[in-house]
Amino acid sequence: MKGVMRFGKKKKLNPRYVVPYKILKRIGRVASSIVPLESVAVKDSLTYEEVPVEILNRQVRRLRNKEFTLVKVLWMSQSVEGATWEAEATIKSNYPHFFPSDSSPA
Repeated sequence: MKGVMRFGKKKKLNPRYVVPYKILKRIGRVASSIVPLESVAVKDSLTYEEVPVEILNRQVRRLRNKEFTLVKVLWMSQSVEGATWEAEATIKSNYPHFFPSDSSPA
C-alpha cells in the first residue's frame, strides 16, 4: 500500500533534486506532470504522505481458493495514470470514509 514515501529511496529522488533549480537550456518537449512543491508537504525527514482522493474502480480477484477485492485508488499527488490497485481491506481500514456504511434504516 502507498503511504509514507521517502525521497532518499531512489537515486533520482535524492534531496538535491527536490529543491527548485534553474533551467539552463531547453533540449526538447517532454510531456510529464508537474507537481508544485507547495502541494507536497515534505517533512524534515524527507518523507511525505500520500493521501487518496477517490476510488476509481473495484474488482474481485481469485487466487487459488481465496477471493480478494482490489480498488483502484487515485492519489492526491498523482494523475489518473498514476492510480494504483490496492487491497480493499487495507484502504478500508486506513480510510473508512471512502466506504459508506451498509447499514441503512428500514
